Amino acid sequence: MLFGNAGLIIAGVVVLLIVLLIFWVIGAYNKLVKARNKVKNSWSQIDVQLQRRFDLIPNLVETVKGYTKHENEIFSEFAKARSLYDRAKAGSDVKGMAEADKGLSGALGKLLVVTEQYPELKANVNFSRLMDELTNTESKVAYSRQFYNDVAQKYNIEVEKFPGNIIANLFNFDAAEYFEVESEEVNKAPKVEF
Repeated sequence: MLFGNAGLIIAGVVVLLIVLLIFWVIGAYNKLVKARNKVKNSWSQIDVQLQRRFDLIPNLVETVKGYTKHENEIFSEFAKARSLYDRAKAGSDVKGMAEADKGLSGALGKLLVVTEQYPELKANVNFSRLMDELTNTESKVAYSRQFYNDVAQKYNIEVEKFPGNIIANLFNFDAAEYFEVESEEVNKAPKVEF
């Protein structure tokens, strides 16, 4: 009789441990799903801002074209960046979208240098309005990038740390890519002249 009670207690403890393990797995899985969905949501916010930027640029380009008929190189760079963006977006390629963003930023920088040569363009109301919109969008893109990378970092920590990494590997939760724009200008040392 004594052995029967001990066996029953051991069986009860084993069942309790199994139930606790099942609840832990469910909790860990749900935590990873929630984190992955936050990453997807924050990525879609970047996508919205990049799309807004790419939609705004043609209006700016058309306004500038009237003043700068010979600046075709810049306009072809915009078209190339847009094409890269569309391909990367179709494939959900974070690095490809970052590369397209880099190309667009470079072309935009050249466009702004060209506009300095045309004071009547800078005085144009449509151009000024578009530049204000673009500045606003650039701020939103920068904020969205930072937010996405923060969320991706939190998700990656959950995927990599123990014991969550067991559940992540078991259910194929892959680490999120960071949105990084590699810029040659950022990597150069600043040149200061007096």
